[in-house]
Amino acid sequence: MRFKHRAQFNNKGSSDKAAKPIYFSVHDSEGSKTKDRQNHDPKCKRDDPVYHQLPAGIQMDDTLNLPDKYDVIVVGGTPGGITAAIAAARMGSTVLLLERTAHVGGLPANGLGSTDIATRGATGGLFLEFIQRIRAHYQGHPDCSDGYHFEPSVAERVLKAMLAEHAEGVTVLTHRQFDGRVARAGGCVNAVTVRNRQNQKPETYSGRVFVDATYEGDLAAAAGARFQTRREARAEYHEPLAGKVYKAWAGDVGAGSTGAGDDTIQAYNYRLCLTDRPHNLVPIPRPARYDREEYRSLADDLKLGRWAGAMGGELFLEGIGRIVNIVTLPNGKTDSNNQHLAFLSTDLPEENYPWPTADWAWRDRFAERLRAYTLGLLWFAQNDPDLPADFRAACRKWGFAKDEYQDNDNFPRQVYVREGRRIEGEHLFTAHDALPTAPGGRPPLYPTSVTASHYALDSHAVRKREPDRVHLDGFLSHPTKPYTVPFGVMVPRGLDNVLAPVPISGTHIGFSTLRMEPCWMALGQAAGIAAAMMARAGLSAHAIAIPEIQRQLLDQGAILIYYGDTDSSHPAFKALQYFGLRGAIPEWRARLDDPATAQDIACWGELAGKPLGAIQPGTLTRGQLLQRLHGE
Repeated sequence: MRFKHRAQFNNKGSSDKAAKPIYFSVHDSEGSKTKDRQNHDPKCKRDDPVYHQLPAGIQMDDTLNLPDKYDVIVVGGTPGGITAAIAAARMGSTVLLLERTAHVGGLPANGLGSTDIATRGATGGLFLEFIQRIRAHYQGHPDCSDGYHFEPSVAERVLKAMLAEHAEGVTVLTHRQFDGRVARAGGCVNAVTVRNRQNQKPETYSGRVFVDATYEGDLAAAAGARFQTRREARAEYHEPLAGKVYKAWAGDVGAGSTGAGDDTIQAYNYRLCLTDRPHNLVPIPRPARYDREEYRSLADDLKLGRWAGAMGGELFLEGIGRIVNIVTLPNGKTDSNNQHLAFLSTDLPEENYPWPTADWAWRDRFAERLRAYTLGLLWFAQNDPDLPADFRAACRKWGFAKDEYQDNDNFPRQVYVREGRRIEGEHLFTAHDALPTAPGGRPPLYPTSVTASHYALDSHAVRKREPDRVHLDGFLSHPTKPYTVPFGVMVPRGLDNVLAPVPISGTHIGFSTLRMEPCWMALGQAAGIAAAMMARAGLSAHAIAIPEIQRQLLDQGAILIYYGDTDSSHPAFKALQYFGLRGAIPEWRARLDDPATAQDIACWGELAGKPLGAIQPGTLTRGQLLQRLHGE
């Protein structure tokens, strides 16, 4: 397997529009130790550090009264970073959350308002708390889809409120750009240096444990973690739809699909918040850099009725929906994503290949290019004379929401980075980890699971349109079943005090299902708990006791294995989670209130190593039996 090593970064990059940074206070904490899990040297040695790329004279912003050292430092104010910070604070840790932009919240605060989860109830914990707060905000309005659909501004407001409730433990600094500068001793990071984008001064922050919650994997790479950005060949892991593939949407694999691997990254775009309500509509502006030739193929697609697959309930396909996939949000707004049935949409394949390892100057230039391309596409659809008049008229009904992104001309502030670096971790998640091992059954069960999750294997195109192909190369979706995610996906090999719950360890196809915000939020929560335990006991990520992480997760309402008929409110939920991960109930329904049978008593007693011959069938429910075996 080929891995790339970390790129060098510089300090350049464009600045956001002026906005004040967010400051929260901090507090100190102490705690008890945790038993080692593996035969590693569990302690992180912090004497005689080796400094990488640190400037000679670090100047701190003397207007801030910040501590010399934090228990946990989180780089990236994504939802995964926010849940990591909150979970660590709930464990009593002092936490610093560093965010490059003026806003926390990542993609949900930047247009991803239709939650990417295939089975509601498969993921719990802080993610579910977020959903419940969204639902409460909208007071059950049907367009919020029980809390799973939301406006960008509401997502940001809710996430900021969740952080603010932990103000005693979490310090949030915005406008802090990480350019790959770390201080490291052996396998331990001791400090990170960021650039304050408001005064251009470098700032260094020391910590005990570090969490990489960036979409790109910048921190882990700078610390020395090995990673990959390539697309694996089908022959490497025998994953469905791996490698070079042309697949019609909801259809068959087409000609030219060789399954060969290559060095590509799936396309990025902006998740647009469009509306057709005149009172809240801002017209689409013509971008200064507009190249009509980029969009002319759309006219031919319309004339010939050319689609890239079979339709399946998409909205507004006769107008703007021809180029964006629309999901309705509250207050007349939409989450408008790339249209998977189109050959030309808001994705911009190929041009984003350098992004994962590029510096922020390059990333900012690409972000502007992508913005101009997106505006140009919408302008073309609304105005170009080559398009049918009725089509243009239907498209002109839509514009940007006036009350969103008001400091950015109503345009999303953040590129949708679907895939950056993928670390080489203790566990490599492949497509097979999300696919049933037998018809109707479950995917592999991992006793080290820190969350259940569920979404299709889902990747966007890696190449632009090619002649005579049924779709763009790499654009695919393949069904899965609710699966378990082992702790090892976020533990970089060779690093002792760094966790990476966002740039997780997986193949391109395996990562394609993990890369959804609900899963990232759940992994962030697990990372925060683990980081707090590591900081408290001075243990490495390779030595932390996973059962204790799981216990804390369950106390915070997380779901480690999914059952369709049971949630965390059931008295036997924790016992079910423990034994479910060990194969006690492989079915999708736990039936905890049914009488325990002789087979249940015999099989579960053997699994737990506790003879239960004295228990008569029917005297306990299945849930009560599991609780007794669990020692509750």
